[in-house]
Amino acid sequence: MSIAAATIPGYVAGTWTLDPTHSDVTFSVRHLAISKVRGSFEKFDVTVVTAENPLDSTITASIDMSSINTNQADRDGHLKTSDFFAIDEYPTMDFVSTGIRTEGDVVLIDGNLTLRGVTKPVTLTGEFGGIMTDGYGQVKAGASASTKIDRTEFGVNWNAALEAGGFTLGNDVSINLEIQVVLQP
Repeated sequence: MSIAAATIPGYVAGTWTLDPTHSDVTFSVRHLAISKVRGSFEKFDVTVVTAENPLDSTITASIDMSSINTNQADRDGHLKTSDFFAIDEYPTMDFVSTGIRTEGDVVLIDGNLTLRGVTKPVTLTGEFGGIMTDGYGQVKAGASASTKIDRTEFGVNWNAALEAGGFTLGNDVSINLEIQVVLQP
């Protein structure tokens, strides 16, 4: 896959900010070893600074951990406590890219993820959707990305043993992003 400015229709270097009404951040984690619990974060911010060479672009993101929504208020409340995210002490989860590269047809975004005060390298597998001008004359870009983290590596260790064996929660958390950004004048 060629990622050069000339091969991306509409590509322009600049600063792009989040279009929150057309973006979401979701996650899933194994529950009771038989299914997955899914949720989202309602408040987050993303800034992309595209460079003349797209592979030199940077991405920063911050998620407001208090905006977690699993459609179950008691569970959301528990997730905000020191058993999980400790949002009073660590109100955000942050990502800062360290590089963008390709492997075949796949775009990989390397970066550092900070959760609960612990920073670890992660790689997002991305898919660039394209660039388009909307009906209001705003230039927008869209992309999808996903990664999987081991929550225990970030100090999110709470769990409960099950009578039948195993634990209530899996350690692997899948994170999925659908992001649309707007070029700033």
